[in-house]
Amino acid sequence: MMRLLMVLVLMLPTVLWAVQPDEVLPDPALEERAREISKGLRCPVCQNESIDESHANIARDLRLLVRDRLVEGDSDEEVVDFVVQRYGEFVLLRPTIGGSNWLLWAAGPLMLLIAMILGFFYLRGRSDATAPQENALSEAETARLREILKE
Repeated sequence: MMRLLMVLVLMLPTVLWAVQPDEVLPDPALEERAREISKGLRCPVCQNESIDESHANIARDLRLLVRDRLVEGDSDEEVVDFVVQRYGEFVLLRPTIGGSNWLLWAAGPLMLLIAMILGFFYLRGRSDATAPQENALSEAETARLREILKE
């Protein structure tokens, strides 16, 4: 029974942080700040994984860079700004709304508004359209039809 319990516990999914013991800062306050900053930065290789979770070499380099900047006395914002200057806004897991990103943030609602306006005018035009006129049969056509139906 004990072995079964141990196997089940070992099979539970666990979160394995990529931070190596040699990366950890001796000051717990600085380490906590580094972890918080690292959780908000995207790994350039792994895409939607923070550098705190990524095992890629570049993520390790970024974690070390963040810790070096914090040891030098930079504030959290200065560290993030430094990384963004080097790698672009792509490294932010939560990109800013300002700058050139405003168009990306506004594109969805803007497209919805345009679609609603176009749909309104399309439906309005259809309701104003005249119904197609039925083409009645001429007297000659009606007589010919009667002849065909009698046969």
